[in-house]
Amino acid sequence: MSVSAAGAPAPATTNPLSREPSGTRKGGGFRPEIEGLRAVAVLLVAFYHVWFGRVSGGVDVFLLLTGFLVTGSLVRALERDGRIGLAAFWAKLARRLTPAAAVVLAATLAATWLWLPSSRWTDVIAQVRAAALYHENWALARAAVDYLAREAAASPVQHFWSLSIQGQFYLLWPLLLGLTALVAARLRVRSDLAFPAVVGLVFAVSLAYSVRITGTDQAWAYFDTGARLWEPALGGLLALVVHRIDLPVRLRVVLGWAGLLALVSCGVLLQVSTLFPGYVALWPTGAAVMVVLAGSGTRFGADRLLTWKPLMALGALSYPFYLWHWPVLVCYLAVTDRSLASPLGGVFVLALSLLLALVTSKAVEGGVERLTRAPGRRSPAWSLGVAAALLAPVLAATALWSGRIEEEQQARAEEVRTPAYYPGARLAVDPSLLLQEMPVRPDPADASQDLSPHHARGCHVPLTQSEVTVCEAGPADAEHTLALVGASRVAHWYPSVLEAAEDNGWRLLSFTKSGCQFGTGPHTRGGEPFPECEAWNAEAMEILERERPDAVFTSSTRASPAGERVHEGFVERWRQLDALGIDVIGMRDLPRRDTAGAECVESRPLEECVSPAGYSQAAADPAAAADLPGNVTTVDLTEYVCPEGRCEAVIGNVLVFWDHSHMTATYSATLAPVMDEALRGATGW
Repeated sequence: MSVSAAGAPAPATTNPLSREPSGTRKGGGFRPEIEGLRAVAVLLVAFYHVWFGRVSGGVDVFLLLTGFLVTGSLVRALERDGRIGLAAFWAKLARRLTPAAAVVLAATLAATWLWLPSSRWTDVIAQVRAAALYHENWALARAAVDYLAREAAASPVQHFWSLSIQGQFYLLWPLLLGLTALVAARLRVRSDLAFPAVVGLVFAVSLAYSVRITGTDQAWAYFDTGARLWEPALGGLLALVVHRIDLPVRLRVVLGWAGLLALVSCGVLLQVSTLFPGYVALWPTGAAVMVVLAGSGTRFGADRLLTWKPLMALGALSYPFYLWHWPVLVCYLAVTDRSLASPLGGVFVLALSLLLALVTSKAVEGGVERLTRAPGRRSPAWSLGVAAALLAPVLAATALWSGRIEEEQQARAEEVRTPAYYPGARLAVDPSLLLQEMPVRPDPADASQDLSPHHARGCHVPLTQSEVTVCEAGPADAEHTLALVGASRVAHWYPSVLEAAEDNGWRLLSFTKSGCQFGTGPHTRGGEPFPECEAWNAEAMEILERERPDAVFTSSTRASPAGERVHEGFVERWRQLDALGIDVIGMRDLPRRDTAGAECVESRPLEECVSPAGYSQAAADPAAAADLPGNVTTVDLTEYVCPEGRCEAVIGNVLVFWDHSHMTATYSATLAPVMDEALRGATGW
């Protein structure tokens, strides 16, 4: 299989993190300084991760070098052979990249089972699968904009996002360049003009898109292939023109050291994780361009450092070292219960990662290379088959483990249906109840999936959705209609509100949205405009005006470590509902915990998993002292969730909060009797 303008299969290049010999100019020639540049980039990535909990910009250098190496190799092949052998290209990449990745992913699954809390297993399994199939960046992009996933702990394979983007680039780039060569030949356009034009167009379009999407949705843009494609495209442009640039020696010396200094200082001066990948990412990529333009062979240049043998040796190990450093760090932090490595602990993480990288390089990568180079085994099919054989057990393990977890979850769900064993909030109502010792339910491993039918039916929409999804329960001709409207901390009351509505024969409408308060605007998120919330609120009001429920159940306050207050826009919204003849039941916001409920229960004694209500909640309900319109009745059920000002992780054998701020659906359902009393008292129904 090939893309051709006429000719024979082309040799392939490989990942800039891998053991492939470093960069070449268009006409060939070893670029030893690029091997050292790889080492500097991977050291920056690892050091910043381990000791500073920050991002360095080193990954951007790898993306640029990917484009530089791949473009140079493919264009040379097209000019030499007249075609790109796609099967040979992809087979060589699979042979180089898959063995180490498969071993690290398999080891990560084993380490997850050994050292990470079971509450994280489901997420890790899903991300290992995404990493193995090279779409981890999209999995992380979805999680980045998922309000309910925002507090999730770091995955031990989340660093595969950059490798996923590179994998997608490897699929696209030979097709693009091959098609460019074909069209250029048909139109009789010189290839040395056609390639820079097409690659430059990709660079410009992707960079423009990156600047725009980073400005409006940086969390998504960080992992978006389209917003990152300009970085390898910039490397591709460099590969196409570098052989034409002949700089004076003194300028090359200045460029090399200036580029190296700019690269090292990037993570210090910029908050990379919140600013990239827009135009700000031109800092590390531009620094790498300067180093490449500086080249090698200067007496006082940066290449004297970059071609230092220990640095070049590390550059040759940069790919497996990058793969290992992050899961080793995540497991170390989990075992030691730290958020950052200690100085000595960081040295241990780096040393162990380097040792594992060395073993992986010699035993795994070297073994596969020898296997696929043996007589009769040099065809692309062999390389692709070996890659598939290595990934298959990883994918099979994720499928089997996921199935086992699902079966166990279903069995545990049945246990909770015995109120005598799992009274939950009933124990807060009547502390004299005799409580039998039972395992906590939902199990911490199930906690993040313990969401109500309101979520399962799609009534709670994510951050990026602006359309309202209305769910309805109860008889259409009911005497009274109640609407549950607001953000996720309104949605977590749904199980208890639903049971109260069913017991009383009410009609219940429900529609909620992540991170979006039900109030008048302007609505913002992280200090930036939140147009999806504006649109959702406008449609929500249209629905309420059309349906005219008797009452709306919504939040009356917002509690946070910065203090509890009546959110801007709440009172004005309530006045608008008053004008429509709709009453408001304002539910006081529950306290937020200073630790995540599920993870704390799994890793510490229960007595250490108590958070004071005063951590985020005021001494008195702020809504009670506000100037409220006459249609508003405030309700406060804090005493049934945090009795005597103590937010315990478990009440009546039931896990209360699954993260820092959201109740489990199981505990919410046990609040049904007190919710029923509160709603009837507020409405008089």
